[in-house]
Amino acid sequence: MIRTDWTMEEARAIHALPFADLMNRAQSLHRAHFDPNAIETASLLSIKTGGCPEDCGYCSQSAHHDTGVKATKLMETGEVLAAARRAKAAGAQRFCMGAAWRSPKDRDMDRLCAMVRGVSDLGLETCMTLGMLSPGQVARLKAAGLDFYNHNIDTSPAYYAQIASTRRMEDRLDTVEQVRKGGIRVCCGGIIGMGEAEEDRIAMLVTLATLPAHPDSVPVNLWNEIKGVPVQARAQAVDPFALLRIVALARILMPASVLRLSAGRTGMSDELQALCFLAGANSIFVGDQLLTTGNPAAWKDHDLLARLGMHIAPAQPRPRVTAE
Repeated sequence: MIRTDWTMEEARAIHALPFADLMNRAQSLHRAHFDPNAIETASLLSIKTGGCPEDCGYCSQSAHHDTGVKATKLMETGEVLAAARRAKAAGAQRFCMGAAWRSPKDRDMDRLCAMVRGVSDLGLETCMTLGMLSPGQVARLKAAGLDFYNHNIDTSPAYYAQIASTRRMEDRLDTVEQVRKGGIRVCCGGIIGMGEAEEDRIAMLVTLATLPAHPDSVPVNLWNEIKGVPVQARAQAVDPFALLRIVALARILMPASVLRLSAGRTGMSDELQALCFLAGANSIFVGDQLLTTGNPAAWKDHDLLARLGMHIAPAQPRPRVTAE
């Protein structure tokens, strides 16, 4: 049964289970909803890099931080479609497009919608992350055929003020709800390793698992070292077993959501990734780079999946979400 009424007490108790019991519970639910040997694949392209007015303390693209990332203009549609073709040839099923904005300007919407239509025509699922959206922008992206919209909550409500001051957790949740009501499937997760406590990691998942509907996709990002951002000063290495417990808890609280191992895989051993798959992760980004950080080479991912007897999940059309 899919629940949206989880409590912190329940989540803490699940998180604290003996490791073997936790993994067994997560794997049992994973098998009930997914092929345990299949991995979904996505590719991520920065269509507008740097110069973001937000001060998110983890982000290399914030104009508030000196990280060496050069601000660029929004890419032309043809460039984006060329990248999407390369991503499809490399095995991606979903093509995600990210722009470093607080929110898109209405003048950019024609080009953004053209990107969505063009990528969709290539037979790829489409996803965008553009910051906060107005209801009209949600409607336009929906009409263009956008499949998913990514807007992460990043961390727990209690820790969010330590991460950003230019927007609130409520702003992020409002955007997620607007997207859901507009009929676009939601991709929403967070980051661990930014100096937050174990309680914050659990609370982040409870926040997602108690939304009116669970996110269709839940990215789990492991902090990547980024020089020049405030979070770097308090970031902590995440114990591998702590990561596994969070992945398993996410699978138990949101059993029908796709869980994506996102940023940070370059720092994970093959054995740790394999255990994450066993704990319920069933999606990865493919390609050598995410927005501004590295990602495992394609041959490494193919080799790992082959050694595990796993395969890339066949693309399957999912029913469109109806706008409320």
